[in-house]
Amino acid sequence: MRKHKFMLLSLVFAVLLVIAACSSAPTAQPEPEKTTPQEEQKPAETEPKNENSTPEMDFDMGGRTIKVVAWWDMEIQGNNPDNIQRLENLEALKKKHNFNIEYVSIDFGEYQEKVVASLMAGEPLGDLVRLGKNYAIPALTKQDLLWPVDDYIKNDKVFNQKTTKEYMQYEGKGYGFTEDQSSFINGIFYNRTLMQELGLKPLQEYVDADEWNWDTFISVAKQANKDRNNDGKLDTWGLAQTGLLEPILYSNEASLTKEDKQNLEDPKTKEALNFLSKLATEKVGRASEGGDWTEPSTFFRQGNTLMYSGAMYEVEGIMTDMQDYDIGFVPFPKGPSATAYHSGESRYQAITIPKAVENPEQLMYIWEKINEIESIYEYPGQSTLETHLTDEADINNAREVAEGMLVLDHNTFPSLPFWDFDGELKEGVSVSTLIEKYKAPFQAAIDEVYK
Repeated sequence: MRKHKFMLLSLVFAVLLVIAACSSAPTAQPEPEKTTPQEEQKPAETEPKNENSTPEMDFDMGGRTIKVVAWWDMEIQGNNPDNIQRLENLEALKKKHNFNIEYVSIDFGEYQEKVVASLMAGEPLGDLVRLGKNYAIPALTKQDLLWPVDDYIKNDKVFNQKTTKEYMQYEGKGYGFTEDQSSFINGIFYNRTLMQELGLKPLQEYVDADEWNWDTFISVAKQANKDRNNDGKLDTWGLAQTGLLEPILYSNEASLTKEDKQNLEDPKTKEALNFLSKLATEKVGRASEGGDWTEPSTFFRQGNTLMYSGAMYEVEGIMTDMQDYDIGFVPFPKGPSATAYHSGESRYQAITIPKAVENPEQLMYIWEKINEIESIYEYPGQSTLETHLTDEADINNAREVAEGMLVLDHNTFPSLPFWDFDGELKEGVSVSTLIEKYKAPFQAAIDEVYK
């Protein structure tokens, strides 16, 4: 397993140095090799240069303070070797280009309203502003309030290419960027201890055989719904929740909306809606006991529920609360029209540059050079995954769904009746009836934003 591989290699290297230094055996000094003038002039071998790195720029920002705005403090912390390199880069850049940097944190509850109001007034709260795609595109881009950044993200060792070229696109241009090469990871956490107690086939075997799909998912969940003490009530459950519309959509490469059109009648979307309807009508998931949105996670942590559809940011809490259990991770099962396993996000966010800010090329250059480092990690998110996941297969599953992350757009439209639609679907209203009822309101909500 690669866990802490980079630490182990460093330790081995240090031991070898100590052995070499402590050796007392005399060694014969070899005669220096004769070289020709041509050989003496031959340059030393170096690591290949990143051809996409922006050439060095020379400019003076005149003591300007660059403001970085988000709903949390984005200041770089020197908490790992990568960030230490970033801090060193930042200090060198500040001296060379004569600027300071300030990180502005605004409470999440009022963030969208304040930031959007400042952009509309032509007085942005910062130079680099983190925005949610759901309220930035197209609402702000169609008003020409943000700089397109396609020309500045060519350094693929720094910038996440999918962010600009796929997720933050509007009319062929990209308006957001990030140096974070990792993706939002979600899937199925499962209780391996309970799985073994129930005598169920290991879930990883379905993944390995490329059989982890909606059918096997339902089969496994139903097998775990058991009354083990014969009191007429279930005391173990297969699935912690029923509200799975979003993961079901991305697991089938489907969506409720597609750019400026409702997408309810798309065959992939119909498959997804029918699957959620089946989960609801066949009562596959554990029924609510009147709790809030955290109830499914609470159910899972009780240790009597096999599977929970959750996000990787929850892993530390899950592992802390379930220390007596062996917890695994597999992708959300693949839908019949999907070509791969996916994670998904419906409120994607990235850094943007307001159009009122001058010299965006300088800001992009500085951000690139801050983050142009030699990472000690082999892949994005390595520290988190290898700290909290104990099995190599679990780590590989997480990396696979991250690679296939999709972004859903239905939260772009404030008037779209998502929760009404989802509620009726879970109540067992037929899919065909729902599509006929909601396709017009969905399109009206989309037109409200686009037109």
